[in-house]
Amino acid sequence: MDYFANKQATLQKSIDWWNPGKTKQWQVDGVDVVIGKREGYYFYDVDGKKLMNAHLNGGTYNLGHRNPEVIAALIEGTNYFDIGNHHFPSTARAQLAEKLAACTPDGLKYTIFSSGGSEAIDVALKCARYATKRKKTISIKNGYHGHSGLAVSLGNERYSKPFLSEGDPSEFVHVPFNDLPAMERELSKGDVASVIIETIPATYGFPLPNANYLSGVKALCERYGALYIADEVQTGLMRTGKLWGIDHYGVKPDILVTAKGLSGGIYPIAATVVNERAGGWMEEDGLAHISTFGGAELGCVVAMKVLEISQRPEVVKNVEYVARYLRSGLERIQQQYPDFFVGIRQLGVVMGLEFNHPEGAKHVMSSLYKHGVWAIYSMLDTRVLQFKPGLLCDKAYCDELLEKCEAGIKEAAQLVKFARY
Repeated sequence: MDYFANKQATLQKSIDWWNPGKTKQWQVDGVDVVIGKREGYYFYDVDGKKLMNAHLNGGTYNLGHRNPEVIAALIEGTNYFDIGNHHFPSTARAQLAEKLAACTPDGLKYTIFSSGGSEAIDVALKCARYATKRKKTISIKNGYHGHSGLAVSLGNERYSKPFLSEGDPSEFVHVPFNDLPAMERELSKGDVASVIIETIPATYGFPLPNANYLSGVKALCERYGALYIADEVQTGLMRTGKLWGIDHYGVKPDILVTAKGLSGGIYPIAATVVNERAGGWMEEDGLAHISTFGGAELGCVVAMKVLEISQRPEVVKNVEYVARYLRSGLERIQQQYPDFFVGIRQLGVVMGLEFNHPEGAKHVMSSLYKHGVWAIYSMLDTRVLQFKPGLLCDKAYCDELLEKCEAGIKEAAQLVKFARY
């Protein structure tokens, strides 16, 4: 079967039967792509245009598209496993849960599996409500934690309001990022079940937490009886130079959520890792939460390979190298266009490029696309480009990426300057 035969037919079918608004918007933005071949940190439009992937679908492709080791693990797994049956103990599921307990921060023990990040966030909130017998959750203004039942109420109203899912304001409270007094005002009321924070808020443009902010939030949670949930969906799995972004800040969360990259870009899987208090419901009624595809056994096989690759010493060193090398190159570009390219937000290969224009990152995205790079603007701060190179990039790839970024940023800077006068 020729999956990539007719681009225009695919676009039209997408408008007719899939998602008309999304399909049309990308055409307006000048990103006329239907993905065909993909390998490593490149993918190709079905018409042949080659693109460097500097977004990685939020970190899903940390290890590259169609990573050969991950695919080999999956193929071997099919000799023994299928999705499995969520009712029964499973060899693959038990092994992955044990490995997650070993590599997550101290105090975390049980893993509840899901098929995606939003579902895993919902699980985290349910566990916190069980443990505290409270319902209120505090999240960050302009945060993002997914689109399902409870998760969508945690984020910006752009994603909740169309579906009348903003959540009861007495149960879903939003406070500014990096504002400890605002956090304490809410926690001190004594009725909060949990605080959930994406360690570096991606959709908000990667603002970095102040030095003592996350540890301060954890201390306040302990003082007022709330649980701390670390959303590591985009900052986990070695993207920051440590396996979990929260490790940089000395915080031991009560619950940690991982997804996206855990799949290896090959098989959907997510995990909510909880301490004994948050997981106590499983002693009382282990069937209180069910997910048919959560912890699919083939997904567990893939995730174990992802964890193994991500923790290899040579991969850790490579992340450090790529982070330094790209930072140096981006700073050189920034020096050429200091009035336009005004900031680099970075922890490891989690990077946000800041531009001095209300929609600067949109312009840069379009220019980079023309030059063969895919990176997307931050949906809730269009001044900031989400720039997410992979863990396994080599020097040649970084050099090519920097060359194309220089050309794209130059073009965008000229367009914005021209438009101002």
